[in-house]
Amino acid sequence: MTHIARLPGAYARHWDWQFLGACREYGTELFFHPSGERGPAHDEREQAAVAVCRRCPVQVECLTHALAVREPYGVWGGLTEDERQRLLARRPQRRRPAGTRSRARRQEVA
Repeated sequence: MTHIARLPGAYARHWDWQFLGACREYGTELFFHPSGERGPAHDEREQAAVAVCRRCPVQVECLTHALAVREPYGVWGGLTEDERQRLLARRPQRRRPAGTRSRARRQEVA
């Protein structure tokens, strides 16, 4: 397992917000549903997770990350999977002009 504290400075600073998350006091099962979970149990677990997020000092950073990477699972930044999907669906798609490449792709080709 990668130890985030041992990452190079620029990368560690990028992820430092995770050390401050209120979710660190809880197990992952609160934020990620078990297979087959449905109905009231699912809703109650999600609402409990959202309540933790509401008091979190890094809620904005967490949600920003989840939206940027299109995190498909769990409660992140106070939003459920479905809420994030709906929010992302309303965002206009950013498209690159034809013939341009991302920086990562340009470096890969070079």
